[in-house]
Amino acid sequence: MAKFFNEMAADGVESASSAAGSAANIENHIRDHYREFNTWLKQQSPETIQRKRAEADLTFRRVGITFAVYGDDAGTERLIPFDIIPRIIPASEWSHLQTGLVQRVKALNMFIHDIYHDQNIIKAGIIPAEQIYKNAQYRPEMQGISVASDIYAHIAGVDIVRAGAGEFYVLEDNLRVPSGVSYMLEDRKMMMRLFPELFARNKIAPVDHYPDMLLDNLRSVAPVGVNDPTIVVMTPGMYNSAYFEHAFLAQQMGVELVEGKDLFVNDNAVFMRTTRGPKRVDVIYRRVDDDFLDPLAFRPDSSLGVPGLLSVYRAGRVTLANAIGTGVADDKSIYPFVPDMIKFYLAEQPILNNVPTYQCRKPEDLAYTLAHLPELVVKEVHGAGGYGMLVGPASTKAQIEDFRQRLLAKPDGYIAQPTLALSACPTYVESGIAPRHIDLRPFVLSGKTISMVPGGLTRVALQEGSLVVNSSQGGGTKDTWILEK
Repeated sequence: MAKFFNEMAADGVESASSAAGSAANIENHIRDHYREFNTWLKQQSPETIQRKRAEADLTFRRVGITFAVYGDDAGTERLIPFDIIPRIIPASEWSHLQTGLVQRVKALNMFIHDIYHDQNIIKAGIIPAEQIYKNAQYRPEMQGISVASDIYAHIAGVDIVRAGAGEFYVLEDNLRVPSGVSYMLEDRKMMMRLFPELFARNKIAPVDHYPDMLLDNLRSVAPVGVNDPTIVVMTPGMYNSAYFEHAFLAQQMGVELVEGKDLFVNDNAVFMRTTRGPKRVDVIYRRVDDDFLDPLAFRPDSSLGVPGLLSVYRAGRVTLANAIGTGVADDKSIYPFVPDMIKFYLAEQPILNNVPTYQCRKPEDLAYTLAHLPELVVKEVHGAGGYGMLVGPASTKAQIEDFRQRLLAKPDGYIAQPTLALSACPTYVESGIAPRHIDLRPFVLSGKTISMVPGGLTRVALQEGSLVVNSSQGGGTKDTWILEK
């Protein structure tokens, strides 16, 4: 344990370097909000911890809390590793984060509305027009369409990292079909089951009301004139990587889980097939990508969507959450402009910082990136899930040279960022407790108001030295504790 706290970065002790020396000195450098948990952990025997870890693993398997990995020869379903040591955030830090996240998501919604209407940010010369119109996620079909309350990203998952100096940075905005909230809720449920005494000893803000907040949020953006909306969760089906979450959220909200084949359009409205006959649907929380939503408007070979859905949407007779075309705002080529959006639309300084980013479409940024590939993280602008990226310090010469050729062939398809000294958190691995890098995905709900539960999904890179936390790349999850004042 002493070795762990000696090595840990900003999340558990005041600094990674200042905690060297005796056990007493290490104790002096544990951050205050970890002290209660540290005291409890030292009282637990290795056998108790191992038994609790095994219980968690067995319970998750029985409940079916899994995700699919496409192209994985080992099978279609995989269990996300769960670590019983929580990530703890004090109330003051959370307050700062929450204020910054609300500001950011508000500006992003204003940006999406603007580019599909007046395009003032383009006219002002803040974002080049080609960055919008040539973006694969830009949907010209949405031009001029009015959506309920001018909200496009009803559910946003914003990835946050904390660097060695203790500063929070936004790593990525997820606005299309952000996932992970079910794991946030199940991780909390598991911790309360395994260690109820911890929740008696610590004032931990609850998160279990998220489904109620989500339902209220979806109700608030129903089409005009609909006072008691029928809401459904639309899934691509059981083979989708996040199917567990789709079914979980529908069950928790008490609404129907449907596939495209369960819905149809008639008389400029969307209906659901039921055993009692057709039922009008007003709000669709869709977990289906834009391309597959309507074969008459997008991919004609899609069997996942609803023919004619876009026409009903354009008429304002159904709400889609999130809106079609939202992805243009979470593309990595747009990410560098978010601080400018906040200044432009809100006349405010950004509360949360972006990671410094080199846009490889710019000759000077490309030249710098090519000269410093072993030091940088390079990402595809349309990439997701930890795929299509290069982590320079952890890559071989062959991998670096491969990315060099990719950059030269298509520079506008990539961005580059410095390798941050990410904070770590105590994590149980095969060798015992060791520091592992983490990030945080809080979920922001936008409707008549903007709301959040105090917490989020903490993802952990289980491989030693790895900075990639995605579950598809072997990452795990932790419960996230926001301490109440």
